[in-house]
Amino acid sequence: MDLEEFFAGHPKAALAFSGGADSAYLLCAALKCGADVQPYYVKSQFQPQFEYEDAARLCRELGVEMTVLKLDILADESITANPESRCYFCKKRIMAAIRAAAVRDGYELIIDGTNASDSGRDRPGMRALREGGILSPLCICGLSKGEIRALSKEAGLFTHDKPAYACLATRIPAGERISAGKLEAIEKSEDFL
Repeated sequence: MDLEEFFAGHPKAALAFSGGADSAYLLCAALKCGADVQPYYVKSQFQPQFEYEDAARLCRELGVEMTVLKLDILADESITANPESRCYFCKKRIMAAIRAAAVRDGYELIIDGTNASDSGRDRPGMRALREGGILSPLCICGLSKGEIRALSKEAGLFTHDKPAYACLATRIPAGERISAGKLEAIEKSEDFL
């Protein structure tokens, strides 16, 4: 199956959109295929400002309006306690926020940018995607990270060579409590570097 076939069978979807290389290419491809795809960006304390700015820029360049959902991720004790399974709880919260907004906006299907290079690794966040019934078209269609970068470059997307980026919380060792102060210090330090 290729993306054209995927979107022929799934012509309307909400996209969990980060503005990274994978979700950016998926949005571009969906629009090219004529699908009704709405990007949802979840803005929480875990995402640095530049990620939001990249996501907004990409949507402007593609001529699509991005829905921004603000989420106080630090209000969830199962996340701030920072267990080994933090990503599972975080992804569940993010996808629940997207699902609530998407259903309100008339979208039943949710898709994300997980690609075929990600499929071999069973990470906690991947379990949350499976449980939530989230489809990953890039993975379904067998597109690897390298292929996505090449196709993105061909499509003229500035994200084609954007480095992969893990959320700010990944800098805090498991078991160490996550706080707004720690996240802000990490973001400022990384901006400086």
